[in-house]
Amino acid sequence: MVYITEELVRRRAEHNDCELFSLEELSLHQQDLQKIQYLEHWCRELRILLLQNNLIPKIENVGRLKKLEYLNLALNNIELIENLEGCESLQKLDLTLNFVGHLSSVGSLTQNIHLRELFLLGNPCAEFQGYRPYVVTTLPQLQFLDGKEISRSERLQAVQELKQLRADVHRQEQDCLLRREREKEEASEEPGGQERRPHIDGTQCDEEQAEYDFWNSPCSNSPESRLAAHRHMEEKRKARDKLRAQDSEKTVPPPPTLITADGRVWNINQPRLDFCLTEDEENNTIVLDLAIYRHLDTSLIDVDVQPQFVRVTVKGKVFQMALPDEVRPDASTARRSQTTGHLLLTMPRANGEIQVKKNKTPGPKHHREAPPHTATVRAASQALEVDPSGLVDLSNIVEGPHSREGPHSTEGPHSREGPHSTEGPHSRVTVQSEPVSLGFVDDPDVPPLI
Repeated sequence: MVYITEELVRRRAEHNDCELFSLEELSLHQQDLQKIQYLEHWCRELRILLLQNNLIPKIENVGRLKKLEYLNLALNNIELIENLEGCESLQKLDLTLNFVGHLSSVGSLTQNIHLRELFLLGNPCAEFQGYRPYVVTTLPQLQFLDGKEISRSERLQAVQELKQLRADVHRQEQDCLLRREREKEEASEEPGGQERRPHIDGTQCDEEQAEYDFWNSPCSNSPESRLAAHRHMEEKRKARDKLRAQDSEKTVPPPPTLITADGRVWNINQPRLDFCLTEDEENNTIVLDLAIYRHLDTSLIDVDVQPQFVRVTVKGKVFQMALPDEVRPDASTARRSQTTGHLLLTMPRANGEIQVKKNKTPGPKHHREAPPHTATVRAASQALEVDPSGLVDLSNIVEGPHSREGPHSTEGPHSREGPHSTEGPHSRVTVQSEPVSLGFVDDPDVPPLI
């Protein structure tokens, strides 16, 4: 038997941060529940409660849910409408495909003055003659019955036939109760549904024949038959899980070989992730960009950087890659993008060549593109440059030949200007001339040769 537990309710309250005291909507459908309990103590603020497709036989422990507006108990084993008087705010009640045979039990809903919709399709009482007029007259606050709106003329006509309707409903209820007693006696004579569930021992019939006989043998539509079907499916599920467990134990794949006996590292990509391995020569590092799933929690990722390889474990699946060069694990970094989820590993080389950074100082284009052999000449020329704004005496840089006599000798700093003298803005420099040939005549009308 399955019951409501606090763990189950908290798991179903994820949309409310697993808080129970402020929970307003709770869905516990298809949980094979067989009893309603604890909800009126844990979840007092409930407005919507969904309990369809379970095995609940009785409506109980919901009377303190004062704010409950919608209760869905479709496809259960309920036989009587009861214990809903305390649900003061109840507006919609769904009891589709149950076993309600006491149609007069709808009278317990007269105190739910806010009730607007009621569903009773698929119940034995829905087949009673005069079923709809009886419910309409019993619950004047209803606006919809089985999804169909109640008109004013229908309500007036039902009120006029109320006396006859009550007599017909009472008689049909008695017949339904007698039929229900016979079903219980038949179920007690066949404990566990043995006639409908042949033994699977290999002597009577094989498994397929037993399954066919179970689902095709006639049976009554009752809570007992529904419970028998549930037990049968549960046994089949357990047997199937047992076989799967045995097969999995036999066929457990061996763990993958990550490193061979001789030290070789295998490249493995079990999670089938996209990746990109690049080498940053400028920073002398190796960069691995691994496309981790965007919404995967970082706690499920484990990174292991070794000098020769890197290993990333994602939800138990291994991604491993051998590196082209040896790296430094202690200086490596791992970062994850908050937008794409990618994992970026930056691993500095351990013994790589140190790259000298280039000088990025801007300069003239012809200086940057000049050939190497001109560098020395240019440096020397730049060293001889003189600031023209300074008062520097250049007259004594070259010693003049004062001892020579002749037309080309200089007479000192106050000698006359001649064709071989050099004038500057602040000084005059004499230049030693080459020796002249014999018979040379200095003609002042001839311009000097430069």
